[in-house]
Amino acid sequence: MPIEMQRRKEQDRSIAGRFEMRRRLPDPVLDGIVTDICGYRETAPGHVRNVEYASLTVPLVISFAEPFAIGLGKAPGDNDRFASFAAGLFAGPVMIESFGTACCVQVNFTPLGARRFFRLPMSELTDSMAVLDDVLGAEGLALRERLGNAPDWASRFDLAEAFVAARLANAAETPLEIAWAYDRIITSGGRARISSIAEKLGWSRKHLAGSFSNAIGIGPKTLSRIVRFNRALGLSRQQTADWADIAADCGYADQAHLVREFRDLAGETPTALSVR
Repeated sequence: MPIEMQRRKEQDRSIAGRFEMRRRLPDPVLDGIVTDICGYRETAPGHVRNVEYASLTVPLVISFAEPFAIGLGKAPGDNDRFASFAAGLFAGPVMIESFGTACCVQVNFTPLGARRFFRLPMSELTDSMAVLDDVLGAEGLALRERLGNAPDWASRFDLAEAFVAARLANAAETPLEIAWAYDRIITSGGRARISSIAEKLGWSRKHLAGSFSNAIGIGPKTLSRIVRFNRALGLSRQQTADWADIAADCGYADQAHLVREFRDLAGETPTALSVR
């Protein structure tokens, strides 16, 4: 859902007696790197379940309380508990459960921004979660302590922004070829032909796929699928939505193809998702 708010101003989505949630758009210096920063705290006991559909968000979650239970494409089990972690891209639904005591800051990165921030091949995070010290080492643990001791959400957001900006100061730039190919897929709504992109770059499709996997964790074909899915989901929530028209507009072979993609990437049928 689009976040309509001023930069560096917190948006309050709290529900009294259940949870508080604050979001902030980052400083313009982080454009293209971070989409938003979120603070979340549960204020009442209870079992909360949420499903996130396939997206192009790479989150860094820094927790000060109980861990979340997270399952990739399935309900989480007893061993699927994560507190502070980074998660790579996953082409499927993510099922998240909490138990009334969660409290965390979440920094949401773009795929290309995550590669620069974490300074590692994003294929190492694909379809997985990595604990904080594995991806950020002692720096990450020190950040967690500072965030936990901060007096309010605004202070925590300031600390998180400063930390990201400092790591980016000497981070390697994204290769121009990858940035161009990524932008081509995004702006085309996932309809750009991968063979055409590779040809314009003078690369083989295999080389393009490998370079994409290193840079963002998934290949261009999977990226295109996620982009098409999210565009179709957005169109489906318009009052005049027609599934056959949406399928054609988003580049699906037919409506049955769209339904299969929704099941794979969201775990539900298009009709079920469009009413949420």
